[in-house]
Amino acid sequence: MTAHDNCPRALGDADIENFIRDGFVRIDHAFPREVADEARAILWRATGCDPDDPATWTRPVIRLDQFGQPPFVAAANTAVLHDAFDKLVGRERWWPRTTLGTFPVRFPSPADPGDAGWHVDVSFGFDTPDFMEWRANVVSKGRALLMLFLFSDVGDDDAPTRIRVGSHLAIARRLAPAGEAGLTLRELVADDFGHSAHLPEALAVGTAGTVYLCHPFLVHAAQPHRGTRPRFLAQPPLMPREPFRLERAAGDYVPVEAAIRRALDRA
Repeated sequence: MTAHDNCPRALGDADIENFIRDGFVRIDHAFPREVADEARAILWRATGCDPDDPATWTRPVIRLDQFGQPPFVAAANTAVLHDAFDKLVGRERWWPRTTLGTFPVRFPSPADPGDAGWHVDVSFGFDTPDFMEWRANVVSKGRALLMLFLFSDVGDDDAPTRIRVGSHLAIARRLAPAGEAGLTLRELVADDFGHSAHLPEALAVGTAGTVYLCHPFLVHAAQPHRGTRPRFLAQPPLMPREPFRLERAAGDYVPVEAAIRRALDRA
């Protein structure tokens, strides 16, 4: 591997089309491995576990939240990621991240982690304590992207996030008749997220520093950890500065909007 191999690559036209069609794009070396190492050391301390003593890894998952130390801010704000946000969401239409949301740290374990069901990340209606009543709508109110930041190397056995390829299109079609009010997570679960179970699956694998940028409607799921080293991953939203729109006089739709329009046969 040469030094050039570790350089991140800006999104091209093929990447944009893949995002619209499949619902996600993978960016290798989106932030430096050294930054991932620094952040992971902070996370290890927060778990209360010893990285060198598997006997202390007694739970299948430990959830940590809202780390804003310099390595986390640096990981979320590299030039290649900002460029990708501009291309997928629109220039000056998103807010920079100052923390990285929730870290579900997954440990090798035969136990059921209890959170491995398929879902979409709903984005408003949080005034009710019942998370199954939280909502999403066809213009993705309150969320511009779902993002997966890998802070450790993640292989097939290391509890990679499962992705239903193209499921964002099914969700767009499911949400469209509900208008501005949208649907609750309970309603989306009722028909298995737009009857998307038949779709092919992909795994969010990669080396530390890899980032998956996903359409906010993408159906995804956790899974048990069958490997040997804990998996460290952040899953923050990219927050919008302004709402998405499915009708623009100039026709200048960003890829998140273009995917929804394609699902609704408006493209």
